[in-house]
Amino acid sequence: MAMDERPGGSGGPRRTSAEPAGRSVPAGRIARVAGLGGTVGGIAANMAARGIGEIAQGRRPAFRDLLLTPGNIGRLTDELARLRGAAMKLGQLISMDAGDMLPPELAEIMARLRMGADPMPPQQLKTVLTEAWGKSWLRQFRSFETTPIAAASIGQVHRGVTKEGARLAIKVQYPGVRESIDSDVDNVGTLLRLSGLMPDGVDPAPFLAEAKRQLHQEADYGYEAGQLRRYAALMEGLDDYRVPALHEPLCTREVLVMSYEPGEAVEARLSAPQAERDRIAHLLLDLCFREIYGFGLVQTDPNFANYRYDPETSQIVLLDFGASREVPGEMMAPMRALMQAAMADDRAAMAEAALAVGFVGPETQAHHTEGVVAMMAMAVEPFHTNAPYDFAASDLTDRLREAGTELALDRSFEHVPPMDLLYFQRKLGGMYMLATRLGARVDLGALIAPWLEAPAMPSAVAARERAG
Repeated sequence: MAMDERPGGSGGPRRTSAEPAGRSVPAGRIARVAGLGGTVGGIAANMAARGIGEIAQGRRPAFRDLLLTPGNIGRLTDELARLRGAAMKLGQLISMDAGDMLPPELAEIMARLRMGADPMPPQQLKTVLTEAWGKSWLRQFRSFETTPIAAASIGQVHRGVTKEGARLAIKVQYPGVRESIDSDVDNVGTLLRLSGLMPDGVDPAPFLAEAKRQLHQEADYGYEAGQLRRYAALMEGLDDYRVPALHEPLCTREVLVMSYEPGEAVEARLSAPQAERDRIAHLLLDLCFREIYGFGLVQTDPNFANYRYDPETSQIVLLDFGASREVPGEMMAPMRALMQAAMADDRAAMAEAALAVGFVGPETQAHHTEGVVAMMAMAVEPFHTNAPYDFAASDLTDRLREAGTELALDRSFEHVPPMDLLYFQRKLGGMYMLATRLGARVDLGALIAPWLEAPAMPSAVAARERAG
């Protein structure tokens, strides 16, 4: 749907009957707290009524059974999706970080949240853009689509064409998201703890603190614009990839505007010829190693939606740089040493490097260190084949998930690695999952070798200097 393009026109949105109306995002703190509190209250009332019924029939109801009814699950999911922002993003983070440790009921809630958010209604969208650009903002556009092409936890993306013909992707932040981050995270964390939905042995506190930090960063579109500039400079000369260009005049802290880059979801290539799927996975895994060992700047969100493929140019289109994270300088050498030891299958050297980089601590018991080292050795299995590794025929991601779950649920293993490490590990794991989804075959040993030979490739150092 496009807004009125006529100069001097009303600027009001025209809606077709097939378009969803969307749901307004609660912008005020009181409205957001009341909404989530009302949901919790409604769930409690449902539980009480169901419990009375069970007792009347001579049965002693279990708290978990009263809580995890289809109606309560649906009500909580709907409220988190309505709030968007931190409430929804936290659900997504928990789902990605905890994986199969989640009970089936909570996994169902998080799976629904990963499907995306309801868009803002056009009138709320118009209000947000008027606050950002002024009352006559529509005059700058030849066309502006009020139906978003994507809607997620922090904001939604629209297409527009300027009067000069520039095709743009316009990322608009939901109102009130940034101001509500801390309270939203605390409210959802409290709900998870009180509900018993989090499994025994999983302490949500580190994830809640990191969620606040990451969300404040991602909600600052000025920060993301800066990261996009840096990343684009680092990608100069890498013609297999494409990064959007910022459209600076329209960028604000709440609105991020960049060139619209055509492409389709990487997952849409599942039926493509084997060679094409192999090349896509090769490029993404190569980029992952280049980010960690060359750029020193990693886009840490492995969401498949952040990678698109343009069949016209055979390029990978890279999106969403709000979660970009620098590799700390002091971490680079031990990370390289850890990978070198793993490639040599030197378990003693791996244990030493794991301690240096922070995967284990001085207090970690020997058998836990052995478990961490064994998991790392498992993770580098694809690097030892001396030939393309067939992800389609592998159960590696399942085995890694099982090993990670076993360590996480062992209450005597209390060491929490640096969050940077967890994000880099998550990025590589996401690329493994994508390669598995594509059924790709990739020679990882050949990909990693150049990055283990020198501290950084000269071209990467020069690009990093240009990026500032």
